[in-house]
Amino acid sequence: MKRVVFNQKGGVGKTTIVCNLAAIAAANGLRTLVIDLDTQGNATQYLLGERAAHTDRTIADFFESTLSFSLAPAPFVTYVTNTPFENLDVVAADPRLEELSIKLEAKQKIYKFRDALRKLKGYDAVFIDTPPALNFYARSALIAADGVLIPFDCDEFARQALYTLLANIEELRADHNDELCIEGIVANQFSSRSKLPTRLIDELRDEGKPVLEQTLSSSVRVKESHELHKPMIYLDRSHRVTQEYVALYNSLHRG
Repeated sequence: MKRVVFNQKGGVGKTTIVCNLAAIAAANGLRTLVIDLDTQGNATQYLLGERAAHTDRTIADFFESTLSFSLAPAPFVTYVTNTPFENLDVVAADPRLEELSIKLEAKQKIYKFRDALRKLKGYDAVFIDTPPALNFYARSALIAADGVLIPFDCDEFARQALYTLLANIEELRADHNDELCIEGIVANQFSSRSKLPTRLIDELRDEGKPVLEQTLSSSVRVKESHELHKPMIYLDRSHRVTQEYVALYNSLHRG
């Protein structure tokens, strides 16, 4: 299963969701790969800590290789870095992604990522972190993925952006990847004590939008997990937010 977590709006928790769901998959014994397509490299930092600046190869090396006329490109596993966590690997981000995107667009390399993942062996689950924009890398991820999970922070501006996002995904599905499944919209940083998030979620469901039952709340413990470079399942298995992630993972896995 290749899953991309995507929203064109920044600050909705994409990276945290990617890394924590991937960590749960790995903790369940699945050989799991995180691919960081965001130039900010937050997923890489989250999983590798200080080692993030010292990876031998990155996702930028892969995309750069697609611009070459080499008859024998390196297999995608070449770009993988092991994390400190059993069964969990990462393909690290790289600031060079930004400058490469212009060349990749011009050379129409939009399907190279999909083709590489189709040949990838040895992983049971792949989680893809994306930039907060429908750029070359986000489109490459959506074209390559089996499913897309959409984080949603519950405010009115986010709802308007969500409508645009869903329309863009539907257009991409029609043009490039008709097998892409919208796995659902997950309310992140949700507070049941506030009336607005509950109302927005109810209205979205009434409109037929695929809002998941599982929600993710906020906690300072999650920020600590970022600082310690340790996803919640490894940091504090019994914590409320960890259990929310486990419930979300189980829901998606059953689906």
